[in-house]
Amino acid sequence: MPFKKKNQTAITVLSVLLCVSMLTLTFRGYFLQIKSREFADKNDGAASVLTTVLKAPRGEILDCYGRQIAINRDGYNIVFNKAYVKENLNDVILTLVNLLEEKGAEYADELPISKTEPYTYTEDGDKDKLLKTLELAHYATPQNCIDEMTEKYELKHYSSADARKISGIRYSMDINDFSVSYPFTLAEDIPAELMLKISESAFLLSGVTVDVVPVRQYLDTSLAVNLIGTVGPIFKEDWEEYREKGYSYNDKVGKSGIEAWGEEYLRGTDGEMTYRLDAEGKIISKEVTVEPIAGKTIMLTLDKNMQRVAQDSLAETVKNLQSTGGTARAGAAVVVDIKSGNVLCSANYPTYDLATLGENYNELSSNPDKPLTDRAFQGVYPIGSTIKPIVAIAAMDNNLYDTSEYIFCKQQYDYFADYKPSCMHYHKSIGLNTALSKSCNYFFFELGRRVGAITLTDYFKQFGLGQKTGVEVNDASGIILEPKSNGTGGDTLQISIGQLNAFTPLQVANYIATLANGGTHYKAGLIKSVVSYDMSETFKDFKPEIKNQINITTKSLNDVKEGMLSVTVDGTGQAALGDYPIRIGGKTGTSQVTGKADHSIFVVFAPYDNPEIAVSVVLEHGSSGFAAGTVVRNILDAYFFTESGSPAEDRPFIVLD
Repeated sequence: MPFKKKNQTAITVLSVLLCVSMLTLTFRGYFLQIKSREFADKNDGAASVLTTVLKAPRGEILDCYGRQIAINRDGYNIVFNKAYVKENLNDVILTLVNLLEEKGAEYADELPISKTEPYTYTEDGDKDKLLKTLELAHYATPQNCIDEMTEKYELKHYSSADARKISGIRYSMDINDFSVSYPFTLAEDIPAELMLKISESAFLLSGVTVDVVPVRQYLDTSLAVNLIGTVGPIFKEDWEEYREKGYSYNDKVGKSGIEAWGEEYLRGTDGEMTYRLDAEGKIISKEVTVEPIAGKTIMLTLDKNMQRVAQDSLAETVKNLQSTGGTARAGAAVVVDIKSGNVLCSANYPTYDLATLGENYNELSSNPDKPLTDRAFQGVYPIGSTIKPIVAIAAMDNNLYDTSEYIFCKQQYDYFADYKPSCMHYHKSIGLNTALSKSCNYFFFELGRRVGAITLTDYFKQFGLGQKTGVEVNDASGIILEPKSNGTGGDTLQISIGQLNAFTPLQVANYIATLANGGTHYKAGLIKSVVSYDMSETFKDFKPEIKNQINITTKSLNDVKEGMLSVTVDGTGQAALGDYPIRIGGKTGTSQVTGKADHSIFVVFAPYDNPEIAVSVVLEHGSSGFAAGTVVRNILDAYFFTESGSPAEDRPFIVLD
């Protein structure tokens, strides 16, 4: 009997398990037949639904009159979505790579191994990352890596050439965390004809979509490139920071210039595209289920037309000097609005083209003329005699000189026994006006000695020299001596004529603007406003910001400005501007460079009677101050005599009879 009870219990347990299994199968059948039908009915016959990101357009960058500098156009990216990749991934990769190579299109292959046998490590690749990813020893050969990937990615039945192609993509997927959460972009901005061909072959390419994305386009790829900057991929070391801000791994971000400064404004909010697929993975329909929101647009203070004129004139002037035996090889020009500190143009020579920056980067970075350097904002130069207006103001406002006094220039300044510098000419008895006009060093040696190094340095700083301007992109601080006493001899006399200290062309333009407006030192600015993508709404206006106010007496200011007018009428700047139809205040300068030709500096403010702009031009090794006169004149022409199409109240437009 006990035996019968145990047997009966076993039968009961088996019966219960059988019932549970039948109920499970019944429920599963219901789900597959009924629920999947409900899903298909609800989704217009689709067997599945795929939601992908619809990239938002990046905000545009415009000049001060709304003329386009950086915009967007539609581009096509080939993207792998992990959730829909099938077992034929290697075949899909090979098909796509062959199509891309046939059309000469680039694609993502980060494998640091040559693409043909015998395999070698590439010079610019990350070999250590490869060995770490494959868990190989540091002495592993490229062939060892290929063999390991052939095993890992199941590539034995492919030819060695095809296996190398597939390995490059599979490895790139691995190091870029390809997963359901992070799609992998195989190729960016492919030609439209290739997009159509891939779309036609979609049934063979499981897990692959061609996404329409906004692509950054610069209408003039050589215009103000140092300031506008570039966009690029998120580097792995920066990924955590960007992920916390809601970025996707394949997003493009500002890497330099205004593109980087304005990232928070330029970035848009992505939308969603929903695809409905049939049982074979074919797309039945697609729909924008969340509209993307375009980024905000940044309006700069730059005048696009003036910027082009300044760049072209600077390049032509340097080349002309070279053709006549001169040693000038580079230069910079900056124009600042006197009433706001806004930068209207900032030109460099030599420069580069954004369209070819990537392919020419190594050549550009090794070029001794340093075309990648933003000389206007980061180049530092002794500014020679263009410092003399500040020296004169410091002397007069500290009651150490009055214009009724004439100083006798006997060429050699021999006040100090141990340091006796010379003036370039023998000017005899002269006043301030002539001293500025003829740029008499002797005269300013004497004024500088009276004022002293500490006080002079304080005035230089008040005018913004030797310190960052506050501009939105990176600029240099410059070099300024910090004297411990008013001292005697060399240092005091040298800084009185613009030697020893070194400043940026932007700082110098801002100093001239400060002098011309009566002593209001503004923060330098590149941003006019931030507006909506369609420009219908203003989110932020960037108002002029005063850094400090210099107490300059009206008499000192007028006396110095009259001397600067004489510079262009009958002085060292006459050759360039003596016949100019508008009265201009200016100052030329040459600064000594050991073992090389002097730098040429020319600064002006205009018009003389009601100043609006300040201009600073530097020619490296240009030899004489007036060498930069052609660039100054062309910039003035662009501002006063070139119609920009902007409202008349926004800028001057002068017509001469």
